[in-house]
Amino acid sequence: MAPSCLSRTPWRRRPAARASRMNTLTGRAGRATVERMPEPRTRSTRHAVLADNEALGELDRATWSTLHAVQPRPRPPYAPFFDEGHRPEEFLVAEAENAGGERVIAGYIRLAAPTPLACNAHVRQIQGLAVAGWARGRGLARALLRASFAEARRQGANRITLRVLGHNTPARALYAAEGFAVEGVLPGEFFLHGRYVDDVLMGRSLTA
Repeated sequence: MAPSCLSRTPWRRRPAARASRMNTLTGRAGRATVERMPEPRTRSTRHAVLADNEALGELDRATWSTLHAVQPRPRPPYAPFFDEGHRPEEFLVAEAENAGGERVIAGYIRLAAPTPLACNAHVRQIQGLAVAGWARGRGLARALLRASFAEARRQGANRITLRVLGHNTPARALYAAEGFAVEGVLPGEFFLHGRYVDDVLMGRSLTA
């Protein structure tokens, strides 16, 4: 299952080549009855650096899916993954061993302030989550989420939110298991692939 949030600055006009996603591992209507899972064994998460640009761009394009994307599939020429509105310091990456035994980037999560307002500075928002197909089933999405909670707390936040497409059931289940609750729904907010899709807002406290 590919995690993703209404990815990287969802409401700003972005280059067509950049994939936009609604938290793929996001959303859920009410708390799902999913047991909280134990801590994932994979803990190799770190802050992104500028040198990750190419690897993250390839991952972003490879994980594009109608399950979470709100923009068309990216086409070449591709825009850089990092730009003025998407800085390396906003991203955490997870690494894992691929089939060749190399330790490579296998997932990312973007954590950003939802607005520039001082009165909203206590909130952070997940604006993108993706895990490579070959790396799924290793707990990477869960590890990235938990790493984002820790990073948000380090930045002084006491609350975290995200947005997800209503039909993204796998994402909604994961977010529910990690303590997110549905806090609002915009019915039929997007018209995607011939049907109207809800925009679901989820959030959780970081103080518990």
